[in-house]
Amino acid sequence: MSDLSATVSETKNGFHVDGYEKISYDFTFLDGVFNVANPQLAECYKRWGRVLAVTDLNVYNIYGEQIERYFEHYGLTLKVHKTKIGEKAKTVPTFLSIVDSMTEFGIYRKEPVLVVGGGLVTDVAGFACAAYRRNTNFIRVPTTVIGLIDASVSIKVAVNYGNYKNRLGAYHAPIHTFLDFTFLRTLPTAQIRNGFAELIKISTCSHLDTFNLLDKYCEELIETGFGRTDGASREVRVAADQINKDGIHEMLKLETPNLHEIGLDRVIAYGHTWSPMHELVPETPLRHGHAISIDMAYSATLANSRKLISDVEHRRILDLFSRAGLSMDHPQFDEEILDKGTAAILKTRDGKLRAAVPSPLGSCKFLNDVDSEELNAALRRHKKIMKQYPRNGQGIEAYVDASDTGYTENNNTEVKAIETAAKEAGDLNGNSVIHGGSVPNGYVNGTNGLMEKLASGNGTVDGLSNGVNGFVNGSRA
Repeated sequence: MSDLSATVSETKNGFHVDGYEKISYDFTFLDGVFNVANPQLAECYKRWGRVLAVTDLNVYNIYGEQIERYFEHYGLTLKVHKTKIGEKAKTVPTFLSIVDSMTEFGIYRKEPVLVVGGGLVTDVAGFACAAYRRNTNFIRVPTTVIGLIDASVSIKVAVNYGNYKNRLGAYHAPIHTFLDFTFLRTLPTAQIRNGFAELIKISTCSHLDTFNLLDKYCEELIETGFGRTDGASREVRVAADQINKDGIHEMLKLETPNLHEIGLDRVIAYGHTWSPMHELVPETPLRHGHAISIDMAYSATLANSRKLISDVEHRRILDLFSRAGLSMDHPQFDEEILDKGTAAILKTRDGKLRAAVPSPLGSCKFLNDVDSEELNAALRRHKKIMKQYPRNGQGIEAYVDASDTGYTENNNTEVKAIETAAKEAGDLNGNSVIHGGSVPNGYVNGTNGLMEKLASGNGTVDGLSNGVNGFVNGSRA
């Protein structure tokens, strides 16, 4: 929700306007947001007596009956717009389908749309709300680790256009975000691990206490869905709650002064200097969390080479990635890729590298004075260090599969192409192929929005814009 105040003054040749927008929105931690014993969400809709919900189909298949019972209990009429949404369906047609549902529902400008799902769903539905009558409210209920920990902090909403990631979008804050970590009970372990990387990111450069807790409980946090699965100890649950609260709070403190990303020195960009290249280069794309982990691990080695972190701190960081099963290296991470990634990010960051690195552990420094000789020397050293780690620093279940890609309705060509990619990823990850967009054991559809780049027609890397492995609209070029 926002309020605008402005003044108008006369100038010699016309007028000058100064406008200031107040942005105000809330976060509520609430396990069991759709439990009828918890009226908080329903109270947001009492005035309207009805709810238009936009959700991922896989989320609805697991939680749909519970959602329907919840609103029926509170006497609220519910209409659900279900979408199969993945990176390839984060498109203008998907956006327009949500707009059509809003029109059919007859949504009022201040009536909030309920958005339930991972980052892709909240991105596209949030953009539909931003565009509909130029400003329609929405309430966000994220269902993935990335959605809960990272995407929930941002007010960015967007769709992909052509071969470009988030080319059309806006800055549009939800009026409320409900953070329900019980959704992690049905999230695959590979996706828990994937989201774990984002917590390493913020803690390494900005919150040492959180890093210490991640270090202490690493394996248990991943195995128990941050203490939410049956059999998880109270100790792990308490630690997980502290980690999640402090991690989100820290990111909010860092990001809220820069919601529109006017400032380019961003602590939360640790791990995002070279990671787009790691997502683009492999034949089967790396998951986002693994790509940024390679970047973070290499950046830690660079920081250690500069004596910004001690040898002990350096090893703590690398050991945590390894224990979490996150990637720290990839066979195709070489000096050529490093050079291309550096050249690309310089364009994005206004001619400066602005590489966020720990200095010391728990704090951040931005590097701008690094030349290619120093970067390459750090990479050679990093490669040698990786030989001391399991799998030579490569991660567990590091490659995308069907829980990352998503599916669209009535598009057999796209489904076939994605299933092929999912089979390749399944073979690499030691998993069997997943068909038809469903995930075994009732798992929710992945992290919904981890891929940072779309596929391009020629499968080549073009700065930060173009994409992954030569897919065009779900078909291999």
